[in-house]
Amino acid sequence: MKGRYSGSMPPSSVTAVSCMIWLAHSSVATVVEQDGRFLMVEERDGDKLVFNQPAGHLDEGETLFAAAVRETLEETAWDVELTHLLGLYHYPAPNGVTYIRHCFVAKPLRHHPQRVLDTPIVAAHWLTAAEIMNPTFAARSPIVRRCLQDYLAGLRYPLSLIHHHQP
Repeated sequence: MKGRYSGSMPPSSVTAVSCMIWLAHSSVATVVEQDGRFLMVEERDGDKLVFNQPAGHLDEGETLFAAAVRETLEETAWDVELTHLLGLYHYPAPNGVTYIRHCFVAKPLRHHPQRVLDTPIVAAHWLTAAEIMNPTFAARSPIVRRCLQDYLAGLRYPLSLIHHHQP
């Protein structure tokens, strides 16, 4: 029955023991540019330091837009306004988890320098595209560079492409 049901609870006619459920992890990220530099987070991934766009998981009951704004604030101490959808990115990671990244373009609004950043964030940095695209740059995943490449190529989609159903 694998692949036939993707909800959080199996239908009553199927027991949890007989139903194998595979779910991708839904995540959000933002590409934020200011004066030719991009807002990036330096974070711990096990025993190494890596860089990523502000990103995180969608929480239950949260819209993609709210998640992207929240994650950016929690990881960088920056309030942002979403302007566009950059794209959707499918990433089967080496850890066996498949991530579906909803990446947005955002503009910075206000910095809260006294705000404590989420764990395991070490710091937020404004970096140039050349720094991020450098082959020696410690990107968390290949999707980090791909999102920036798409942004630099001018890809942008209207936020209206996404519909959040509110019951």
